[in-house]
Amino acid sequence: MLFGRKNPFSATDAFPLSDAVMEFDDSSTAVVRPARRALDGFGARPHQPTSGKEWLATVGLIGLYSGALIVFWVLGMVDAEVVGVLAAMIAVGCAGFWIVLNAGLVQKIRLRHLKLAIVSAALAGMLAVFYLAPVTQILLTPFTFVAVAYGIFTVPRRTLLALAVGILLAYAVVVWLHYVEQNNAALLRLEALHLLALVVSLPAFIVLMGKVQRLYRSLYQASRKIKNIQEDAQRDTLVGCFNRRYVLAALEEQKQLADESGIPLCLAVLDIDHFKRINDELGHLGGDEVLRTFARIAQQGVRGGDVFGRYGGEEFLLIFPGTSLLPALNTCERIRAQVETYAWTGLLKGRVTVSIGVTQYVLGESVLEFFSRADTAMYMAKEGGRNQVVVEEPVTKDDSQLSEPSAHAFL
Repeated sequence: MLFGRKNPFSATDAFPLSDAVMEFDDSSTAVVRPARRALDGFGARPHQPTSGKEWLATVGLIGLYSGALIVFWVLGMVDAEVVGVLAAMIAVGCAGFWIVLNAGLVQKIRLRHLKLAIVSAALAGMLAVFYLAPVTQILLTPFTFVAVAYGIFTVPRRTLLALAVGILLAYAVVVWLHYVEQNNAALLRLEALHLLALVVSLPAFIVLMGKVQRLYRSLYQASRKIKNIQEDAQRDTLVGCFNRRYVLAALEEQKQLADESGIPLCLAVLDIDHFKRINDELGHLGGDEVLRTFARIAQQGVRGGDVFGRYGGEEFLLIFPGTSLLPALNTCERIRAQVETYAWTGLLKGRVTVSIGVTQYVLGESVLEFFSRADTAMYMAKEGGRNQVVVEEPVTKDDSQLSEPSAHAFL
């Protein structure tokens, strides 16, 4: 009954796991991915906190401009009041964005709109400083390019061009106000030349960076598609958990890790009881729904580091990396109880239950021996009345010549 099966661990089933295999967090029934437009910054912003890297980049750019202005103040080129105004604008701006990001409003804001607001606020602040201290036009031009570059990969090119037009018009207004207030023709010529340089270079910069923007989006979308293909290759299309190929490869890798480090490793085989009866009562579509529901219940009962996958049909495997037998047994018993007490609906004439066999890895044994022992425990649970967990206690190779392995059933 046990060894009549085809060897499940043939070389064709082995394949290298991805770099994320050690995470083993399989707590959802299906892989949930944000919409492509959301990922590209054009859809609704996904429900997630703002990345620390984004905050660090924003604060870093503000710090660069503030540091340069402080140097101007130290050299006596700007008054202390200008530095104070900049500090006040930074405080108000950061407080405003912090309120938006933490008040739940960010979920209703597109990412491109959020980046556009940050860029606009930065440019408006620098224009205000330029109005108060004309000498800071030396800083305005390069930091305008820095601010635009901050949003170049998220904000559409047409929007950036419109923003550039607005900034250039505002720049011209400030230049005119300086002339009206100071009546300084030399200052007017100098500022007009700076404005002319910005008029020529800023739109050209945005247009040229638009090509880089399109390349970035193409590469990003391609990487997302590759990642989705990799995730789909690891998932069972019917129930959403890991598939047979992935879970067997994970078992092989965890076995090697246990041999190298000596950490404990447990394996459970789960089989839905009387599944043929369920298919006869509900039909194959109803049976598929029972499988999906069972997988969801089981995944809710496992820990974040465990690996749960479908072996085939109504049989599932549950790997417990770095876990001894007692905690693995407790998890299996919890899953068994949750399946038994679940409020199954439909035309089922009886309840849905599961038989589980669990065992612990013995250092040096093969993966097939390890799996076979868990599989034997599951069949003993079937023969013992079903709806129970049977533990096949591990026996070392030295002791196996003296005694037979013992099994215990837990109802």
